[in-house]
Amino acid sequence: MEAQPAAAFETVFRLESPRVIAGVARLVRDVGIAEELTQDALVAALEQWPRDGVPDNPGAWLMTTARRRAVDLIRRRETYARKLAEIGRDLPVSAPPPEEPADPEDIDDDLLRLVFTACHPVLSAEARIALTLRLLGGLTTPEIARACLVPEPTVAQRIVRAKRTLARKNVAFEVPYGPDRAARLGSVLEVIYLIFNEGYAATAGDDWLRPALCEDALRLARVLSALMPKEPEVHGLAALLEFQSSRTAARTAPDGEPVLLRDQNRHRWNRLLIARGITALGHAHAATGSAAPGPYVLQAAIAACHATALTYEETDWPRIATLYGLLAARAPSPVVELNRAVAVSMAEGPAPALALVDALAAEPALRDYHLLPSVRGDLLLRLDRTAEAREEFERAASLTRNARERALLRRRARETEAR
Repeated sequence: MEAQPAAAFETVFRLESPRVIAGVARLVRDVGIAEELTQDALVAALEQWPRDGVPDNPGAWLMTTARRRAVDLIRRRETYARKLAEIGRDLPVSAPPPEEPADPEDIDDDLLRLVFTACHPVLSAEARIALTLRLLGGLTTPEIARACLVPEPTVAQRIVRAKRTLARKNVAFEVPYGPDRAARLGSVLEVIYLIFNEGYAATAGDDWLRPALCEDALRLARVLSALMPKEPEVHGLAALLEFQSSRTAARTAPDGEPVLLRDQNRHRWNRLLIARGITALGHAHAATGSAAPGPYVLQAAIAACHATALTYEETDWPRIATLYGLLAARAPSPVVELNRAVAVSMAEGPAPALALVDALAAEPALRDYHLLPSVRGDLLLRLDRTAEAREEFERAASLTRNARERALLRRRARETEAR
């Protein structure tokens, strides 16, 4: 395959496959079959684009091809429809029933239907996350395993079993209402959050950012916040993603190299998105009332501290450390503890933070997590333990699967050695 069609194919696969799967699933009512038909369309593109050239609208080409295959599949099932027609000829003719008025809460969004379908309670929480990351996020099995900190075979089994379960239970492709919606909300929020994170800092590949994933996640969070205005965690997630998205333009150099938070040009931060984040956080606090804030509201409050600081040095690190302490109590996680250690290092110094990081060394979930040695390298460098810091940066570089991040960590190792 020529370089240009190959690159286009990879880009379209990342950007368009979730939309194609969602659009086809609305026709065939089976996410597993929809994914297979989308894969068929992608194979057709792989065969035809090198020969015929990349179409002007590759996403539309894929959608059309996949839909045609879906229609062919439906036509092969026409035996059942013909039997219904034969029965219908023997029934008295009557006027069609009047159309029901549209539900004001109905969401005409195939991607959102796909999220809620993949987050059906017939699936385990782990299966819901894996399946939605695969279908909506377009992530590969290794990327999902990395994002969820579990082995690849485990993720593969979860995805296969989840699709079989949805088909066996004949789960409707819909956005549910009432109690059913509330029952799935936690998983939906988590999936949207993970999809955004994969776009915000890609686990693998040549690009540090995957903006399309961030945009999809932010759009879905906004739709949910309009749909469920009394849910504080929905507003909290929307606020968090608005704040994080505001820094996108400043997070990479012109050559694509990652730019760390302390080195970012804050004049390039998107003030409109920050304002939207502040508004959404206000809605979250209002909906929370006197109750304790949830994990997404707390994370949004942390992000707000960064977004409203005019310089890195003016960041309210003591408040961030306190908020991470609340988050660790509300949603315990080794990753949260690692982030809390970073905040403690800025509020109290590197020595107490290093003790927190070293206490996490035995955590199985962080054994191959590249940010653990990366953070440890930062702390050691600030303590003038340069040889140890260099080793940590090199170890972090060996663990990451993102080419841009690997280059950054190796550069930091070289700079540490030169000190």
